[in-house]
Amino acid sequence: MSTTGFAMRHHTHTVTVSHADSMVRIGGSHPVVVQSMTNTDTVDALGTALQVKELAMAGSELVRITVNSPEAAAAVPYIREQLDKMGVYVPLVGDFHYNGHKLLTDYPDCAQALSKYRINPGNVGKGAKKDAQFAQMIEVAAKYDKPVRIGVNWGSLDQSVLARIMDDNAQRSAPWTAQQVMTEALIASALESAQAAQDIGLAENKIVISCKVSNVQDLVAVYQQLAQRCHYALHLGLTEAGMGSKGIVASTAALSVLLQQGIGDTIRVSLTPEPNGSRSTEVVVAQEILQTMGFRQFTPMVVACPGCGRTTSTVFQELASDIQTYLREQMPVWKNQYAGVEGMTVAVMGCVVNGPGESKHANIGISLPGTGETPAAPVFVDGERTVTLKGDNIAVEFQAIVQAYIEKNYGMS
Repeated sequence: MSTTGFAMRHHTHTVTVSHADSMVRIGGSHPVVVQSMTNTDTVDALGTALQVKELAMAGSELVRITVNSPEAAAAVPYIREQLDKMGVYVPLVGDFHYNGHKLLTDYPDCAQALSKYRINPGNVGKGAKKDAQFAQMIEVAAKYDKPVRIGVNWGSLDQSVLARIMDDNAQRSAPWTAQQVMTEALIASALESAQAAQDIGLAENKIVISCKVSNVQDLVAVYQQLAQRCHYALHLGLTEAGMGSKGIVASTAALSVLLQQGIGDTIRVSLTPEPNGSRSTEVVVAQEILQTMGFRQFTPMVVACPGCGRTTSTVFQELASDIQTYLREQMPVWKNQYAGVEGMTVAVMGCVVNGPGESKHANIGISLPGTGETPAAPVFVDGERTVTLKGDNIAVEFQAIVQAYIEKNYGMS
């Protein structure tokens, strides 16, 4: 274990995913990568491009799109073209099932426009067709020098692999449980498919694997075994995580355990969006998992008290929310202008009990008055009290102080 409490990072091969000048490295000693997926109809090229842009602006470093029909495959080059015109060079990952072998072969412009393919070995065909169709997809990847994620999912597990392992299990003197059989079938499907891809001609540093389930403990068990049995780059994600707090909590619980153990090279938080909710919420959650655990920094962190009987006013809650939204919305611009700003902390506290102390520990902090306290809000900059704000414009004035601090301390010299 390191002095920070993190386990040593599980050694994996580095996989490079790129488009134009945008290059994302997965695995090795590189930072854990955040990715997401659109839920638009890919045939709608402009609508899909706009959602990809939204996800990329939120911080998704790879964006996956569904390629499920000839019309969708034909739209992919136009999606890429629209993104390039908007100056959005995030690499696109094509998600293929069932007919992927035909789409990649019949639509070479699609195959070339994508930066990476995702193939589910449980959905590439049955019987004698399965190996041939899988090989066809891998051959296209090798031809265009594209990396591939071999993504096994417990809801579409390769039945031939499952049947074989069940038969083997029946011969054991101490048979495995049904859950152990399922775990082994997931892992075997992924590793055998990855080896088959290598045998066809895809290099090991072009392969990412995943084994997704929807139960937290099962996911942890599967990936712990995967890490012991291979050095392929690993994509983490709890499939069908759910909606709202349930999906956030489940994903956080599963991913945090594995990341703490040094397992995982790229993650996705697969949230079901609230009705009319933003798809980019899953990106924010993934970033916050990595940032709160100390693995990466994406945006200045806002420290805020939870509130109690001393803070019956909602002023501090509103200011904390406004500041957090402001900081996140500015990051797409700031990250190119203010090096290191993502490591800044801002404290928005609601009374005199912990307010001044917490504010002093942040780069910038404000201690708002609690119920019955003097209507004044001292501001602390790098531990020193600099000004006391009063009146109806505290929020605007504090935001200006934050902006001035960033320009002074993180501006390019």
